[in-house]
Amino acid sequence: MPDEAPDLAPDTTPHDLVSGGHLVAKALKAEGVDVVYTLCGGHIIDIYDGCADEGIDVVDVRHEQVAAHAADAHARITGRPGCAVVTAGPGTTDAVTGVANALRAESPMLLIGGQGARGQHKMGSLQDLPHVEMMTPITKFAATVPDTARVADMVSMAFRECFHGAPGPAFLEIPRDVLDAKVPRDTARVPRAGHYRASTRSAGDPEAVEKLADLLVRSERPAILYGSQVWTTRGTDAAAGLVRALNVPAYLNGAGRGTLPPGDPHHFQLSRRHAFARADLIVIVGTPFDFRMGYGRRLSPAATVVQIDLDYRTVGRNRDVDLGIVGDAGMVLAAAAQAASGRVDASAGAGRRKEWIEELRAVEEAALAKRLPLLRSDAAPIHPYRLVSEINDFLTEDSLYIGDGGDIVTFSGQVVQPKAPGRWMDPGPLGTLGVGVPFVLAAKKARPETEVVALFGDGAFSLTGWDFETLVRFGLPFVGIVGNNSSMNQIRYGQRAKYGAARERLGNTLGDVPYDAFARMLGGHGEEVRDPAQIRPALERARQSGKPSLVNVWIDPDAYAPGTVNQTMYK
Repeated sequence: MPDEAPDLAPDTTPHDLVSGGHLVAKALKAEGVDVVYTLCGGHIIDIYDGCADEGIDVVDVRHEQVAAHAADAHARITGRPGCAVVTAGPGTTDAVTGVANALRAESPMLLIGGQGARGQHKMGSLQDLPHVEMMTPITKFAATVPDTARVADMVSMAFRECFHGAPGPAFLEIPRDVLDAKVPRDTARVPRAGHYRASTRSAGDPEAVEKLADLLVRSERPAILYGSQVWTTRGTDAAAGLVRALNVPAYLNGAGRGTLPPGDPHHFQLSRRHAFARADLIVIVGTPFDFRMGYGRRLSPAATVVQIDLDYRTVGRNRDVDLGIVGDAGMVLAAAAQAASGRVDASAGAGRRKEWIEELRAVEEAALAKRLPLLRSDAAPIHPYRLVSEINDFLTEDSLYIGDGGDIVTFSGQVVQPKAPGRWMDPGPLGTLGVGVPFVLAAKKARPETEVVALFGDGAFSLTGWDFETLVRFGLPFVGIVGNNSSMNQIRYGQRAKYGAARERLGNTLGDVPYDAFARMLGGHGEEVRDPAQIRPALERARQSGKPSLVNVWIDPDAYAPGTVNQTMYK
């Protein structure tokens, strides 16, 4: 007969108490957060315990920058805020780049950082740093949680601030003793799901919307640029409906790519400079007049310019506008289309634009014809245009494309066309390298049924590539391509232009790394391509492998994207 089980000490913990870490998890659950990205640390482990109780997945990565980028990506993909949890000191500073990227990309995410116990404040405790002061300039909200009873309340406060105006990141520092302490449940405010945030959707000033409708109806040569906020607000249907109803050519930027499918008669890609120089009406939706827009100077001074944005501060910054509308892109565009539909001359105005549409289409076709030999080039090393053309042809209706790099992703921006909304991801205007692997991680975790295709520059992959192992560990397959020229080529071009060929390789030349072997070493699929005819077969094998994959494609180091050559910083 087996020995009887020993007597266990009775559970003397009062069951009406709750810890700070469990309150964090309850607040995350109320917000709809179902996964946190993290790198472990002693300051934060009670949050993990709470997440286990609340059914929130804990995905552990190899660098805190990856955790923050993944939280950013989760928000972009799902429309719900992402969350990363990191320890104090270097754990929090390692995440700074991801938070800064989310700020410029207008992505709602919460970073929770640990901190030493309050009783050790200013005593030099382990990993003690002034996190809040460091995070304040790159977040919409940054604060320390002062008391365990306030934990869930302040988590919900941080989420509220993420959605004030244009979305963005928030930061909470929670001291170790605040997380570990337990308080009576009835003293801790735990906001109810759906009851602590108001809708931020706004259709804009009705008079301004009426004026926009009038401008659209009367214009002879209008052009619209749809930026990332069209996807952020899930305004795709309204955006597509407006240009089709009023016969307006549209250009797509950032996450706005995919608003119109390739081949749509109103979708234009290669004639933007010509359109903005000749248009009599230019409508900029959900993108700032930043470096990508030449700070607004590329717009015809004779054109009437309209800017629509979630953030009042963005409208009219760097360039005067004739009409500014603050509001939700989808709602504003739907209201403008409705207002225009009632105008007597709406159909006549749309009909007048036939010649304008044909003019832009001719510019597009001429640009494509000029580029076609490079898109089909059989040269070796492989021309980057051939590589990105093969990737574009490889994408399906379901594929989500992620670009992480400098020159190679600049090439892809001119060629790769996602076939549906929400199927394009890039760093955003901060231009952060290293987002690719964490973006893949978040995309496959949030949408496991979606095929993810990621193009990396070799320099970009090197920054966060070790988390390829995280993808293997969690069984998250994707098709990865490294455009390998053993260089930080975008910077190399600038150095050559500024200092001459003798100094073009200072500080920007990388080793000839076989990334395919790296992938295989970590348990993924990897192969090398030097012949352009083998690109598509290699991509197909990666797709069929069912594993995280890297196809290492050796590309011409002396080929530069037009966008690199024309960057204003090199002029």
